[in-house]
Amino acid sequence: MTIQNSEMISLANRAVACKGWRWMPGMLAVARRRTPLEAVEARYRTGGTVYLGSVPDLTDPATVGCLLALVREARREPVGFLVPMSRGGWQYHTRLDAGDSFAGDIEAEALVVALEAA
Repeated sequence: MTIQNSEMISLANRAVACKGWRWMPGMLAVARRRTPLEAVEARYRTGGTVYLGSVPDLTDPATVGCLLALVREARREPVGFLVPMSRGGWQYHTRLDAGDSFAGDIEAEALVVALEAA
């Protein structure tokens, strides 16, 4: 399922509102109020600086990888992982056996749900 740009901004806003959120080096940021994301010219890598009015670019693979690290840290689950669901979408699992799981239409959404629950 494709998530529209306004939904990506909303999802990114949810991520930065989480207690476990912080900017990490290597993340891409986009302007909070501009859409579509592809039209934002001022994409930049963060280096520990918080950019006011910006949110993480959850379409960027490196940013999603950093989000995965934040989820693992916030949940104190160093082996948490993402798996595709057979009906579409993704789940973040905390353990191979019967741990918690958090679902979303895309990887980033499953991670944000997990971060919100941490």
